[in-house]
Amino acid sequence: MKRICVFCGSTKGDREEYPQAATEFGALLATHGIGLVYGGASVGLMGSVADAVLQAGG
Repeated sequence: MKRICVFCGSTKGDREEYPQAATEFGALLATHGIGLVYGGASVGLMGSVADAVLQAGG
């Protein structure tokens, strides 16, 4: 798999586990060389995934 499309909320959600899981997921994508396709939001869970991918070199 070269890319994955991710849809998630523009808010952080009601539980602190949600942004933590989004960040971990983004880092895993980058670590495994999987590109992220998303709607471009820089906030909420979507932003957490995207930021983590970028920070991990993806």
